Amino acid sequence: MSEANEFSGKTVEDAIAKGLAALNATREQVEIEIVREGSRGILGLGGENAIVRMTRRVETPPPPLPNVQSDAKELLEGLLNRMGIHARVEVAPAPESEGPDAFTLNIVGNDLGVLIGRRGETLRDLQYLLRMMLASKHTDVKVVVDVAGYRVRRERALRELARRMAERVAASRQPITLEAMPPNERRIIHLTLRDHPTVTTHSIGEGEHRRVMILHK
Repeated sequence: MSEANEFSGKTVEDAIAKGLAALNATREQVEIEIVREGSRGILGLGGENAIVRMTRRVETPPPPLPNVQSDAKELLEGLLNRMGIHARVEVAPAPESEGPDAFTLNIVGNDLGVLIGRRGETLRDLQYLLRMMLASKHTDVKVVVDVAGYRVRRERALRELARRMAERVAASRQPITLEAMPPNERRIIHLTLRDHPTVTTHSIGEGEHRRVMILHK
């Protein structure tokens, strides 16, 4: 506990209110001891103010969070070794679409196209597997697996495509349907045009044939 301070008021609640204001604290942040109850006296004479003693609680710092990034990196390196792939894993910021709490594990090496696969399918499977393995130790962790910056380049290309197609729709007022994309890529299109003043987006189709349609508002 920190140093105790005494405060007075006509009532206990008045004294507490003065103390909280002086300490710039909430009730949960202090210990309160009533030193004396207030009294009105007789005919308003001889009364005494209430006195409380307040001590600010010393907050115990939370235990340090486990190093999620190093655990994820170790798991991914183990997966790659079991796959017979010689590469190194680097921790990097996540793509913009993944949000501020995510991070990327970027796999760097030679001849790693096999890890990307058709339309990034192998890369998505690898990421899913890593997330499942990591969930046994860490909850609510968003890790992105990338290969030689493929996701970053792909997201940049999709954002440019979305803006370019939006300009066409805004000028012609005719909808445009993009090629079929996996869910994560469609999400990038939707996010890019979410606040566009002129166009809106919808997903159409089923399964692997699901596409994004850009329409005039």
